[in-house]
Amino acid sequence: MGEMKPQVYKDPRPAEYFQQFHESARKGAGWTYTLARILITLPTILLWRVRAIGLENVPGDGPLVLAPNHFSQMDHFFVGVYLRRKIRFMAKSQLFGPPVLTYVYKHGGVFPVRRGHHDEEAFETVRQLLDQGEMLLVYAEGGRSRSQQLGEPKPGIGRIALESGVPIVPVAIKGSEYARQWKRLRFPKTTVQFGEPLTFPVEQSPTRDRQIEIARQVFARVKELYEGLGAKRM
Repeated sequence: MGEMKPQVYKDPRPAEYFQQFHESARKGAGWTYTLARILITLPTILLWRVRAIGLENVPGDGPLVLAPNHFSQMDHFFVGVYLRRKIRFMAKSQLFGPPVLTYVYKHGGVFPVRRGHHDEEAFETVRQLLDQGEMLLVYAEGGRSRSQQLGEPKPGIGRIALESGVPIVPVAIKGSEYARQWKRLRFPKTTVQFGEPLTFPVEQSPTRDRQIEIARQVFARVKELYEGLGAKRM
């Protein structure tokens, strides 16, 4: 596997810098999303031979959250390649900075969560987008697992599930743990499986323990789907 850059767990930039991205995301994802999808779809399907299972489990309209495991930066494309609906992505704030990518994120409906901080603005964006009937993607583990093994769920997905009451679709991505081997011109086959939506009664201001409890329930289903895809390397 190729070398991975060290993780940066706290973004030193002020919250005010990221406000522009939240404001843009709340307005919608326009032509930039569509263009990026056109450019990325064919190579994603051909090189990684992406297969999707359970697409019927993703509602065609209405607010919902996709909750996948996360191994690779390609996971965004793997999850969305066969879905007709636009996905709104919650992404770590460190991705925002390089001019070209930042432009794509800002105008493609991606919004940041400020790593290492209690970022209420990110959850306000989540609330507004779900109120608009959007489909969000929030990684259950909160970030990439760098061990090629499933990590541990973070409370964020549990908080969103409880505060919103919208369907949470568990998603297993198998194969992307080896996606970095593209540097050796090896493109592992990738399978994405969408599970049946999970819903939870709305709770106002759930405790952290309660958030973690629900996050673990969601991720238990992700893990079940992942293991069902087979433990062998693809």
